[in-house]
Amino acid sequence: MATTADFRNGLIIEFNGDLYSIVEFQHVKPGKGNAFVRTRLRSLKSGKILPNTFPAGVKINIQRVERRPMQYLYNDGTDYFFMNAESFEQMQIAKEMINAPEFLKEGENVEIMYHTDTESVLSCELPTTVILEVTYTEPGEKGNTATNAMKEATLETGAFIRVPLFINIGDKIKVNTVESAYSERVKA
Repeated sequence: MATTADFRNGLIIEFNGDLYSIVEFQHVKPGKGNAFVRTRLRSLKSGKILPNTFPAGVKINIQRVERRPMQYLYNDGTDYFFMNAESFEQMQIAKEMINAPEFLKEGENVEIMYHTDTESVLSCELPTTVILEVTYTEPGEKGNTATNAMKEATLETGAFIRVPLFINIGDKIKVNTVESAYSERVKA
């Protein structure tokens, strides 16, 4: 058993019968009254953020998790199939457990988080940025690059994203998977 003094960002704890990751925390010692810890917890099942306040020194149950690198193979609409590059073991994960499934392309490396006590899959995380090719977008006009105007583009995975006007069909772009947003154009 640990206490609130052991809190750190990314720590996985058991709270109300569910597993949560600490997104942020703040130790507070008011001038009057007892100290407490204000936290924001992310549910590993639903992904929802829950604000919670713990009294200082309260016992918490830390859960062990393990991150394993896997390679994306294909999907059948509802389930996504991954392979361990070392053991060649294959597994399937539901679409809801992946943080940005619309940006997955074949051969992409991801990290799958396991709960070590139960050997169950908690989530699948893509890298922060991925490089994808633009398969369709309206042509941009010369001289329109001075403004921050954006247009719709279709990527090779079928995802839609807003890109600057100077992006054309066939360009490779870096996409931020956390924000589902355009980052930059990749030079060939």
